[in-house]
Amino acid sequence: MAAGSTLTVEVEGRQLSLSNLDKVLYPEAGFTKGEVIRYYRQVAPALLPHLAGRPLTLKRYPDGVEKHFFYEKHCPRHRPDWVEVAPVWSGRNNAEIPFCVAGDLPTLVWVANLASLELHTSLSRADRIDRPTMLVFDLDPGPPATVVECCRIGLRLRDLFDQMGLVSVVKTSGSKGLQLYVPLNTDVRYDGGTKDFALTVAQLMEKRFPGEVVSSMKKELRPGKVLIDWSQNDEHKTTVCVYSLRARPRPTVSTPVTWDEVEGCAESGDPATLVFEAGDVVARVTEMGDLFAPLNQLEQALPRLG
Repeated sequence: MAAGSTLTVEVEGRQLSLSNLDKVLYPEAGFTKGEVIRYYRQVAPALLPHLAGRPLTLKRYPDGVEKHFFYEKHCPRHRPDWVEVAPVWSGRNNAEIPFCVAGDLPTLVWVANLASLELHTSLSRADRIDRPTMLVFDLDPGPPATVVECCRIGLRLRDLFDQMGLVSVVKTSGSKGLQLYVPLNTDVRYDGGTKDFALTVAQLMEKRFPGEVVSSMKKELRPGKVLIDWSQNDEHKTTVCVYSLRARPRPTVSTPVTWDEVEGCAESGDPATLVFEAGDVVARVTEMGDLFAPLNQLEQALPRLG
C-alpha cells in the first residue's frame, strides 16, 4: 500500500478506513502498522474482556517506536459514532474526561489504526471508577538486576498470598519487569483498601529481604534491587493492559505467564525465557487460552493485615 493510501474494511458490521498499513512502526523488526492491526485482531478474543468497560488511555506512536509519542486520555473527536465513550470525572481538570472504551473488535482495530501501540487501562471499570477490581504489584528491576530477580521476588509474593488464601496471576511487563495481580472483583476502595494493603505488603517484603527489595521510588536505592511498585493502586493511575504491545525495539508484548514459567526463569537465570513477541503471544493464546481469565472472574476478599 502506498504511503498515504487507505483501505476500507468491514469489521463485525462496522466500516473502517485503515491507512498506511505498510508503514514500519518497529524498524529493528520491520514490523508494520498492518502487522500491529493483525496482531490485535488475532489476540482480540483474549484481550477484549480485559478492555471491556475500562477507561482506556492511548499511547500513540504515529511515526514508530523510535520517534515521538503522546498519551491521549480524551477519546479523539474524529472517532466513529459507534465508539463507546466513558465520561470520568477529573478533579485535577474539574471536568469530565471522555475516555475511549475498547470492548469490541471494531473499536480495537480503530485504536490500532491510530498507532496506539500500547493500551493502558484503569484498575477500575468506568461505572465504578473508585472501586478497583484487582490489586497490582509492578516489579521493576534496578540494573544490574533483571527480570530474573523479579521472578524470584514474584514467587515470594505468590507464596505470601497463598498463605492468605489469595490466588495471584502474573505477566511480563513486555519491557524489563514482571507484574503480579490479585483478582478481587468485590466491593473495595483504593484509599483504605488496595493502596494501603499494597504499601504494607511492599514494606513487609522490603523488611524481610532488604538486600533484594525496595519499596521506595528513590533512584539511589534501586540499583541491583527489585522495586515493588505498590503505587499503581490508585484511581488516577493506569497500567499497561495484558496483551498490549510495548514500544520497545521489537514488538514485545505484556504476556501472561504461568508460575511454572516464572520458576523456570528464576532457576535458569536467563531473562530471555520471558521475552515474547507478537507472534509468540498469538500462538500461546491459541494453545493455552487466556491465562489472565481469573482476573475478571475470580472473587476474592482483601484480608486485613496486622
